[in-house]
Parts: sequence; C-alpha cells; structure tokens
Amino acid sequence: MATASFLFALLAVSIAICTAAPTNTTGFVSCLADHLTPGIVYTQASDSYPSVLEFSIKNLRFVTPATPTPLVIVKATHASHVQVAVRCGVAHGVRVRPLSGGHDYEGLSYRSIDAACPFAVVDLAAMRAIRVDVRTKSAWVDSGATLGELYYGIANKSARLGFPGGVGPTVGVGGHLSGGGFGLMMRKHGLAADHVVDAVLVDAQGRLLDRAGMGKDHFWAIRGGGGGSFGVVVSWKLRLVRVPATVAVFTVHRPRNRSASDLLTKWQHVAPALPRDVILRVVVQNQDAQFESLYLGRCAGHVATMGRTFPELGVTRKDCIEMSWIESVLYFAFYGTGKPAALLLDRGSKPDRYFKAKSDFVHEPIPRRVWESTWSWFLKDGAGLLILDPYGGKMGRVSPSATPFPHRRALYNVQYYGFWWDNGTEASEQHMGWIRGLHQEMEPYVSKNPRGASVNYKDLDLGANDYCDSDVANSYEKARVWGEPYFKANFERLALVKSMVDPSDFFRNEQSIPPLR
Repeated sequence: MATASFLFALLAVSIAICTAAPTNTTGFVSCLADHLTPGIVYTQASDSYPSVLEFSIKNLRFVTPATPTPLVIVKATHASHVQVAVRCGVAHGVRVRPLSGGHDYEGLSYRSIDAACPFAVVDLAAMRAIRVDVRTKSAWVDSGATLGELYYGIANKSARLGFPGGVGPTVGVGGHLSGGGFGLMMRKHGLAADHVVDAVLVDAQGRLLDRAGMGKDHFWAIRGGGGGSFGVVVSWKLRLVRVPATVAVFTVHRPRNRSASDLLTKWQHVAPALPRDVILRVVVQNQDAQFESLYLGRCAGHVATMGRTFPELGVTRKDCIEMSWIESVLYFAFYGTGKPAALLLDRGSKPDRYFKAKSDFVHEPIPRRVWESTWSWFLKDGAGLLILDPYGGKMGRVSPSATPFPHRRALYNVQYYGFWWDNGTEASEQHMGWIRGLHQEMEPYVSKNPRGASVNYKDLDLGANDYCDSDVANSYEKARVWGEPYFKANFERLALVKSMVDPSDFFRNEQSIPPLR
C-alpha cells in the first residue's frame, strides 16, 4: 500500500503538471512496484496477465492478438491503489482507464485502437462491497460490484426495497451509473443515475473526493457523462426505491402473421403513455415481436390496464405471473421462473460470443409500412435483434439537463444487436453488415440534428478521438462528431467541466470527453 509521504509528494507533483508528462513506461512500472504490494500489479510479462485481462471482457471481438492491450493491469482492492496508479501515471505520462464490469460495447475500458500510445487499466472488480441501510433507504456500492450483486444485496436486507437499474446482472455498477443507466423501473423512478446521492472519486491529481469535495458540476458530470473522463469513481451512494410486496410480469409472442406490424405501430402510441407503474417493452427477432412487461402491482391491475389501453395485444390472466420484485429481476435476466437468487452473483466466465450494438431514439411514431418492410431484414444472413424500451412517465418529467443524459423526452429507445459465435471473417462481415445496414435504413425515422445515441451503448461508428494526439486545444471540435449524438447540448457543459477537473486530459480514451479551451 502507498505510504502517506508518497501520496503527498505525488500530489504536489501532479498539481504542478499542466501538460502531459513524457511517456516513461519503465518509470511507471517501477513506480507501481515501489508503492503497491505484490499480487496487485500485472504486466504483460506476468504469467497471469491473459487470465486477468479476460476476466471482465464480455466481447470476443476484442480478444485477439491484434488488439492493443494495457501495459499494466492494477487489480485494485482499495481506493489507495487507484490513487497510486493515477499518480504514477501522471508522473510518467501513462494514462489510466477504469474497468468495472467489462460491458463497454467497444471495449474502451480495457483496450485501445492505437498501439502506439501505452495505457494502464485499473480493474475494480475486487472492489465490490455493498452496504445497505434499510432505515435510510440507501446503499453504498463499490464500482466493481455487478448489478446482480447489488440487487441480491438489497433483497437480502429488505423485500420492499429495490433499485431502478438495468436488466443485465453481470453489468458493472460503475459503468452503468456513469452512462446514466436505464431499466424496467425507469418509467416509475427515472434513470439509475438519478438516484446517486454521493460518490467517492479519485481525480486527475490522485485526490480522493466525495460529492462535497468534487463540487456541483463535477458531481453532475459523473452521473451520465460516461466513464473514463472525469476520474475513477470507486464507490457510489444510492437512494433505493420502495417496491410492492408483489409485482406482475408477462411475456407474450405475436408473430408477423398475427398482426405484429399493427401491434408495433399501436405500441408506439400506447407504451409511452401507460401509467408509470408499468413498462411494456418489445424484442423483435426472426419474424416475431415479443412483448415483455413489468407492473408494480398485482395481475388484476396489470391485465385490466392492458385491456383498457392495448386490447389488441390480447393479454389474459393466464399470461400474467405474480412474484416478488427480486424474482422479477431473475425472470427478465434469465427468462423463466423458479430461478435461485444466487444466480445474480454469477459474474460470468470467459467471453463466449462476438457482438456489435448500436442505439437510436424515436420521437415520432414510425409508420406501419416501415415496420412491415423491416421484417425482411430478419430473414437475412447474420440477422440480429431489436429491443424497444419505452420512455414517458418519470422520464419525461425530468429536465434533459438534469444529468448529462439528454434523451428523456423520446418516445422510446431502439437497441440494435448482432451476436455470433464463429470467428471467421465472413460471419463477422455478415453480422456487422446487418446491424449497420438496418441502422442506416432507420435513419429517416429516428432523432435528427443530431441523430441520438446512448453512451451506455458505445459505438465507435460515430467517431473517435485520436488517442495519441497531444493537441488538446483542437480535441473538442473533433469530439463533437460523436459527443453531440450522446449528449446533445450537454456535451459543451461536460467539456467545460473536463477543462476544470482534468485540463491536461489525463483520463482519456477514444470516446472520452475532451477539455474545452
């Protein structure tokens, strides 16, 4: 562990640095070795380096010999380890990237596009403590914990508390909250980041700051401005939400030949206008529309609501299942009932598939003829799936500038996914071509000027920073091409915050926020 004298000495050095220090990889590795205990630092020469690197990677696209990987991985178990990594990086010109769950869709938390400029990773997976306070309805959770671990920890303390995060249990808390984070209770409670009430962060000077220490603008930026730009958040304080003792769920399939196009067209009007206690999302795949719903109440209310607002869907009492909130988490994560809650603690194994994802926001209902023509895309080789998540409710009642996430007024979000298990070039081209082709086809019907995208669904097709470029002064204009789709008018404020808290752009990757000079 770093000594206090070392931390204070490096603090003085880092304050004096206004531009990036010349890169000295040998000095950086020596600095880490001098101030961290054995078993924390893994260099590319370490026998365990490959397994440590792959532990959190979820996408086989980035497990190749050609992928530029970190010079060093620091397996932090304490905030002081993060401080040491940052201060050694500042002193020796080696940038640091934080890694929590490894679900960054472009792998920017653990890989680079350009091998010419070395970087290090601070892996937070071992920092996963969860402390739930039922009395104050709050929880402190470390960035390395997964959403599944968080949900499990809450449920173990109270059956009447929950958290409005995402569906994927292996997603890291740090990355999810950093991008805003939406889930099945967002229409009732808003984004996951809306419920962050405090945080502890290591800044670009290696200081440990809480909400009061970082200030209003810095705290605003970390709750949706994307990970890896404003420091390394090591823990978050969350406001939990009340959940009923019983919730209701259903999943119904409506194939194309059973009016799926008509139902999708009507769904666009119905789903965003439903009561806040219910969400009705759609998964479109093959020639089928799968309607999935969570209702914060019993089946009688759920079926009645569907019958009143969307009778065409034909939901009956037989379709509806009652369960506890934590059982509903398992239901949507693993598609079934009777699953043990301990499944939420499984962080997954080595990556087993390749995938590409993109996102869109829809503000005006898409015509029926477009939905009808879209079915042909799901007959192509390499076809993937679409997920449609409706907004409205609480989402539409919060200002788009309340946090960096600006897309709250959309009708719904569209997620495009392509998955494949064959590492051949032909398979990759088919699947990548499918997702990019359908995304292009949808351009006339989604948000414009700019066409929106979710930073929780990173997409390098939008553009990238030149990671090795030392010209900080021009980086803002270059980054607007991808930054404004993610953040719209909030991008400028994020860049201004960056210029205050990290003017030398130490926390930098191919889609990190640049300083605005």
